[in-house]
Amino acid sequence: MSAGSVSRIEVNLEIKGKSQLKCELKRHLAPKTVGTITRSLPLEGTIHMMGNSFVYIETKINVGGERQRSQFKKGDISFMTSTGSICFFLNDTDSTKSMTPIGTITSNVDALNNVKPGDVFVITQAAV
Repeated sequence: MSAGSVSRIEVNLEIKGKSQLKCELKRHLAPKTVGTITRSLPLEGTIHMMGNSFVYIETKINVGGERQRSQFKKGDISFMTSTGSICFFLNDTDSTKSMTPIGTITSNVDALNNVKPGDVFVITQAAV
């Protein structure tokens, strides 16, 4: 777990060959989903884009929805149960799909504006 708290898990998001972002998964938002994602780290995937709303990577994680919502702020991280995708929000968004909120990007959120389809995300747990 993170050095700060068992409910907040610090992770690193690398845009391969471009930049690093710090993120925080928040167990209290979705305990089962965050636990499953944390146990699945490291994760790597090709970036897909949903307009200028969010970018995401598909995973093989299969977990039901928890406390889903459709409104997200820039820097939020969510899990889309229908596709097993982890989503990173570029802007404040009212999504047409309900998703499980799982955390936030805590540094360098504007680096997401420079990603292109085909770039690769690598998500790893931060060192304690």
